[in-house]
Amino acid sequence: MLNNCHSLFYCAFFQNRTNEKKRPCFLLFSSAVSAGCVTGTTGLIKVFGYLGGDVNVTCPYDPGYENYEKYLCKNKCDDNDVLITTTDNKNVRFSISDKKNIAKFLVTISNVTASDAGKYWCGVTRTGKDLYQEVKIQLTKDSCCSDVVKTQSHEEGSVSVTCPYAAEHQTNLKYICRGSQPSTCLQRAVVTSERTSDPRFTLTDDQMSRKFTVTISQLARADSGQYLCGVRSDAGLDVFSAVQLEVKEWCCVASSNVTGTEGHSVTLQCPYPPQHQHNRKFLCKGDRRNNCTDVVKNRSRFTLQDDISSSTFSVTVSKLEAGDAGTYWCASHSQWRVGNYTKLQLSVFLQRDSVIPPFTGTTLIVGFSVIPVVLMLIFTLVMFRLKCHKRREAEVFVFKNQPGPENVEETRPNVCSNQDFVGKVKQSSCYNYDNDVEDQPEYGNITRTDEIYCNQEVFRVHRK
Repeated sequence: MLNNCHSLFYCAFFQNRTNEKKRPCFLLFSSAVSAGCVTGTTGLIKVFGYLGGDVNVTCPYDPGYENYEKYLCKNKCDDNDVLITTTDNKNVRFSISDKKNIAKFLVTISNVTASDAGKYWCGVTRTGKDLYQEVKIQLTKDSCCSDVVKTQSHEEGSVSVTCPYAAEHQTNLKYICRGSQPSTCLQRAVVTSERTSDPRFTLTDDQMSRKFTVTISQLARADSGQYLCGVRSDAGLDVFSAVQLEVKEWCCVASSNVTGTEGHSVTLQCPYPPQHQHNRKFLCKGDRRNNCTDVVKNRSRFTLQDDISSSTFSVTVSKLEAGDAGTYWCASHSQWRVGNYTKLQLSVFLQRDSVIPPFTGTTLIVGFSVIPVVLMLIFTLVMFRLKCHKRREAEVFVFKNQPGPENVEETRPNVCSNQDFVGKVKQSSCYNYDNDVEDQPEYGNITRTDEIYCNQEVFRVHRK
């Protein structure tokens, strides 16, 4: 012990002589010596954190040292191990603040890595012997968990998630968040045991069974994903369990279309899983599955029969009415789980919609008599087009070897392939040649404008 005290005197003397930053003297000796060289608060400060996140180290000190320099160092805590001080705050990843009103200083280490884990010292610089306290930082991956509980539900429905916890955490804070990062789960919690109700999330804690339950209502496909059940821990990191939720869409519901006639009966077939043989079967009507009316219970015209051997029940609707049309849901489980229900779309045809006019002979005769009339009208229009029309100017052609006007010149040979006509009348008196009229004069003064046809080509007679 004498040698130890002598070494202590040398340590204090050397630090004062060199005016260097004083560090705990025990660093110069063995651990047995260190207990006699320094004074400090008893106990080990344990700090836990997640890789990639921030770690906060809270260092208490005795009253009266508010204006003294504080620091955080690592390992042996020599000059090179000092990470940050209240008088030299230049480290990028480290920040320090002195809360003098509560006699504590806080050091934050950001973006921690695996190398940041280990032993640290909270120090207070003073003349002679520094005050210190040991700190141990433990880091783990920011992920959870090795075991994940899987659960399913459907759109517009609800689901309950059960989260067990240890006996020592009965009175601790419970919460649930989305995602798989424990480091920020509490900040992102959608509901906690202190704030137990949310528009869609409700938390209830059963401390006797050491389980808390979170119920999520009005589910949507976007609610699918991983959730973390968290329990606040007094010593160390919070405790988590993971749940994987899958919300299925209603498109997968078995669906069929059924038609019936007003006044008649129609039967709706509803299959169900064999394990639901003894379940209550029901048929309800409504556009939405979670808001429909049980028609079997409320209407005498609906009769339900269960055939256990075929795992099918049928509902017969008698004296079908127009108002019976719509969407029906038949199910064998009140929780509306996937595969336990069938969607039926019922259409009702009125009696007058299904009547077809009887066939009669008169209808056939009238129908066929219209065809000749239409053809005759078309033929008349064509022939009218081909008739002679009165025109102001026209040209006329005469055939060879036929008497005609003297003043004729050949102007259009081979216009008509099966009749050879080449003459063109130039004087005012013209000849109208018509093969169908035998008694017409060979020549005559044309007092009206006529048309001559040759192979459906029209040539005009005109007055010069």
